[in-house]
Amino acid sequence: MKTMHKLFMAITLAVATQTFAADWAPGSTDWDKLPEVKKSKIGLYLTPQQAYDMKKKDPKGVAFFDIRTRAEAMYVGWPGDADALVPYVEHPELMSEWDEKRANYKLEPNSDFAPELDRRLKAMGLGKDATIILMCRSGDRSAKAQDLLIQSGYTKVYGVVEGFEGDMAKDGPNTGRRAVNGWKNAGLPWTYKLDKVKMYFPR
Repeated sequence: MKTMHKLFMAITLAVATQTFAADWAPGSTDWDKLPEVKKSKIGLYLTPQQAYDMKKKDPKGVAFFDIRTRAEAMYVGWPGDADALVPYVEHPELMSEWDEKRANYKLEPNSDFAPELDRRLKAMGLGKDATIILMCRSGDRSAKAQDLLIQSGYTKVYGVVEGFEGDMAKDGPNTGRRAVNGWKNAGLPWTYKLDKVKMYFPR
């Protein structure tokens, strides 16, 4: 258990030193050219459209989890077709600490991530051999979460490489905005309306 905690801490800290991958073309499947920050050890990736199609084709056999923070889902919106919101990292309750490297409020590992995902899968009648899709903001957290779950015995964990919001534009009228790629920019279904049953509550 201590080994898993150390692994979780290590891959979570990697989020703090991430770089943005704004050159990744929308819908690209040239996984060999995937930016390092979006790569997982298992190497199973999906575009937003592929993830949407996979879930629609087998809604009960494929588990689709939004792994962003509760605040992201509440203020940015979320894919209503997701089975649940299971945060990989979270802000401290009062958001009182600042991360100088990220120039943002500090994020902390959610130690309940794997247990909550396991509970959700069991409620769906699925096990560790199920097909699982993870989606974060832009593909970096999902890659780290894939690695964590594979270490925990899961076998088919896919990451949506463009994430929900996508990458930041480096130039042009949308400079600094997440307008390059991603679920929202692909025109896939999303909503601000949250379903309490699918939301995450600490245990």
